[in-house]
Amino acid sequence: MRTRLFGWVVVGVVALGCMGAEAQSCTTQPEDKDAVVATVRSMFAAATADDITKLRSVFAPGAYLFDNGKRFDSVDDLIALIDASRAKGMKYMWTVTDPDVHVHCDHAWLAYVNVGSVWMPGANAATPMKWLESGELEKQGGVWKVVFFHSTRVPADH
Repeated sequence: MRTRLFGWVVVGVVALGCMGAEAQSCTTQPEDKDAVVATVRSMFAAATADDITKLRSVFAPGAYLFDNGKRFDSVDDLIALIDASRAKGMKYMWTVTDPDVHVHCDHAWLAYVNVGSVWMPGANAATPMKWLESGELEKQGGVWKVVFFHSTRVPADH
């Protein structure tokens, strides 16, 4: 009985040691947090500049996107929404503020307040707006890619 118990203890210690070794082999660089925020900012810069190639490059294949109260099945569907808004004469300005970034190995999540504005057709000035946004990113081939994005507009009276 003692030998069997000792054997299970050894197995448990070895398993924990392997788990610890795996966790230690995971490296996160101090600059990863800045790179995650830079990726999200580049998403908005690309959308503002109508740089579709750059916008597509920010997202991982099969990314989940929630914006404007609905799920988008692809980045191209989100681009279509932006294009439709532009065709109506709308202009957007987006700014990532107060990012809260958490990185573990090749995964990161962040939440931030997007402070911006929308210029509506016929308006004399842009309408200030805020969105509460969050996302998950994954480092793929050394580059951070958006795998999940969610945006919720803050009501004007808040």
